Amino acid sequence: MYAFGNGRADGSAAMRDILGGKGAGLAEMANLGLPVPPGFTLSARLCITYLEQGTFPDELREEVDRHLKQLERATKKKFGDARNPLLVSVRSGAAVSMPGMMETILNLGLNDDTVDGLIAGSENPRFAYDSYRRFVQMYGDVVFDLGKEPFEEVLAEAKRRRKVKRDIDLPVDDLKAVVDEFKAIIQSRTDLPFPDDPQRQLWGAIEAVFQSWRTRRALDYRRVHGIPDDMGTAVNVVAMVYGNMGDDCGTGVAFTRDCSSGERVLNGDVLTNAQGEDVVSGARTPVPIARLKRGKVAKLGKIYRDLERLAQKLERHFKDVQDIEFTFERGKLYMLQTRRAQRTGIAAVRVAVEMAAEGLISQDEAVQRVPPQDLDQLFHPMVDPRASVTVLAKGLPASPGAATGEVVFDADEAEALKKKGRDVILVRPETSPEDFHGIVAARAVLTARGGMTSHAAVVARGMGKTCVVGAKDLDVDPAAGRFRANGRAVKRGQVITVDGTTGRVILGAAKLVLPKVGAHFAKLMGWADERRRLRVRANADTPADARRAREFGAEGVGLCRTEHMFFEGDRITAMREMIVAADEAGRRRALAKLLPMQRDDFEGIFEAMAGLPVTIRLLDPPLHEFLPHTREEIAALAKGLKIPAAQLERTVDGLREANPMLGHRGCRLGVTYPEITEMQARAIFEAAGRVAGRGKKVTVEVMVPLVAHVEEFRRQAEIIRRVAQEVFHGEGRAVPYLVGTMIEVPRAALTADDIAKEAEFFSFGTNDLTQMTFGLSRDDAGRFLPLYVERGILAEDPFQVLDQAGVGKLIELAVRLGRGARHDLKIGICGEHGGEPSSVKFCHHVGMNYVSCSPFRVAIARLAAAQAALEEAGVVSRTRATV
Repeated sequence: MYAFGNGRADGSAAMRDILGGKGAGLAEMANLGLPVPPGFTLSARLCITYLEQGTFPDELREEVDRHLKQLERATKKKFGDARNPLLVSVRSGAAVSMPGMMETILNLGLNDDTVDGLIAGSENPRFAYDSYRRFVQMYGDVVFDLGKEPFEEVLAEAKRRRKVKRDIDLPVDDLKAVVDEFKAIIQSRTDLPFPDDPQRQLWGAIEAVFQSWRTRRALDYRRVHGIPDDMGTAVNVVAMVYGNMGDDCGTGVAFTRDCSSGERVLNGDVLTNAQGEDVVSGARTPVPIARLKRGKVAKLGKIYRDLERLAQKLERHFKDVQDIEFTFERGKLYMLQTRRAQRTGIAAVRVAVEMAAEGLISQDEAVQRVPPQDLDQLFHPMVDPRASVTVLAKGLPASPGAATGEVVFDADEAEALKKKGRDVILVRPETSPEDFHGIVAARAVLTARGGMTSHAAVVARGMGKTCVVGAKDLDVDPAAGRFRANGRAVKRGQVITVDGTTGRVILGAAKLVLPKVGAHFAKLMGWADERRRLRVRANADTPADARRAREFGAEGVGLCRTEHMFFEGDRITAMREMIVAADEAGRRRALAKLLPMQRDDFEGIFEAMAGLPVTIRLLDPPLHEFLPHTREEIAALAKGLKIPAAQLERTVDGLREANPMLGHRGCRLGVTYPEITEMQARAIFEAAGRVAGRGKKVTVEVMVPLVAHVEEFRRQAEIIRRVAQEVFHGEGRAVPYLVGTMIEVPRAALTADDIAKEAEFFSFGTNDLTQMTFGLSRDDAGRFLPLYVERGILAEDPFQVLDQAGVGKLIELAVRLGRGARHDLKIGICGEHGGEPSSVKFCHHVGMNYVSCSPFRVAIARLAAAQAALEEAGVVSRTRATV
């Protein structure tokens, strides 16, 4: 246990693993001399001990009593005293921020006796009974696990009866009656009385906060954000300060910079005559913090100036944007929490670059400060500025980007529809932590109430998910399955567009376009490129893909999947003709149609890459993807081939495979039908020759897929090299080229030294290598892999995050064997893992030359590669070391 307050603390910011983020922030602020209410923290390690053993250590109660007495001396109040009661908040706090996922209880220590002492000390009976009402309500929800609904119904009925909007406006007698009703609800639903003894209240709250580490929403949040389950949460017991005592009191959340845009301006939300739960829950829509400067109450201007000064001090101290919770009581400011602020990808980039320019951090730290996956948000769609749209309402732009989907009003329904492949927008009056799984499933979140620091805003922003909050013109009726806005009704299932950049709610599916990244992004990526060793290419199957890849900074094409060129129009017909041909002559006739199509596409890709290397994978189609499936398709193809449909149907049936992913594909197709490899090689080298003939540089890499045995590769390479010489001789010019293979079969990794004697480069196809190493079908594993991750059998889906312990060992072995046989062997990766940050860092550490990924993930890979180089050099940013 660790005490803090009155200018000193037992802990510090460096002790996040022990104190949790909240406890570490309180300790550090106390050490800095900031106005922090005194209190103490129970270690996060106790949480795991308690959850595993179901009980507390014997000596803990004595230690809590000792810290309570210390807190009584600091506050000059006494816990449980009827005349001058010490009231406390009991709050969670994990080492990694999990906003709203765990529990908090305020005003603990109140009962029918101590409430009189609170009245005597405040001279405000309404405030005292409002605090009492809040405490019983939170305790019933958190400790007795009754949820919020039964209490909210009672409260709503009391406000309807008195025709008031705010809880605090209820008369004292009504608040007393509400407290009694709340206690009766607890008694009737649990057969247990509400505990009047403050000691029993405290221990019930401590246990409930520890248990909240394992609630569904907390588990979901950790799974989405990759947070370990064995960290636990600390418990902070803090002397209460009151924002709901009157109009010169209040509470709020402030950010030292704008966490949506990154602009250097103090911003946030504040509510007068309120407690923190009012801001975070979104139950009342707060006002911008700048309003304090010109508030009607004279003391509020001073509060703003004090907050601005302390916010700047905290940002300079932590050298990062801070998310600050504060309360002011009768003109005195108290700091309740500081932590690293969640921010959008756009804001993360701008803040890192501007802090480096201000001298707060180095360029190395700026590169490490931005989570690579957050760059994905920079390429989120936005509503086309030129599009004509019908705006239903406007709210606060809590998280940028734009998304279109069907309206749903329930988190469970959002999750269910997402599993069916539907795009949904979750619409709520306000969200609560229980809605987390719905937020994960939704394309965007829209709430009628709440501010920029409400639960919906903070969670969505941290996930990079589009969000609009506080759309006050929305009247949301989840029970009826509709919302109304400015005279229009929108029902469940109707399509809307949420514009998180401007705050607009748009009827129907608006046209979306991709935004242009700005100067801050260019500068950060320039710094990243200076520091990385690993090159970054893109997977591109068409000239348009290649041009887009260059725009994102790709340094070549690492994978051109030639079979993807044949899915449309006349191309798929010619491809089908080739597959079903009865003999070589028939195949060659079909291949003659395909050759000019391939050549034109390759020519466009070479032009777009302007001399950068282009790796072209020979045909690797699981044949079932190209075979005609319906009677109509078979009839149309038969007519074109001038053969009976029944004959073609028999041919198609004969080509079907029990396991096509392990069937007649890749190099096996080329070994069986060498004319296919000949056609592709000719198309590649003729296209390269044409581009070179226009005076442009071309760098060609031909990749043989699905090699398991060196002899397969040797025979394919002979064809490729023979055709290359034929084309070069005929055109009177040559282009540089390499012939290599994709390592995607475990046997290829195990015999990489033999293959490297023939191959000039390796490219790891980690999609198939993962599939074959695990013995999983990536097309079917989605039925059970999520359960494996949920139950902790696997830490991550291995098709999304490279399995370094298994598949990674095969890769390391293949790299070592390959380089042992050919020291200048070029090695890369072209599976989906090539754009996943931890996988990119693995590729750096095993000594690859490049990674290749989709064009939209090129920036992520560039930044991850730079961070890997800095980590290897021992340069670790302050933020990454402490968070």
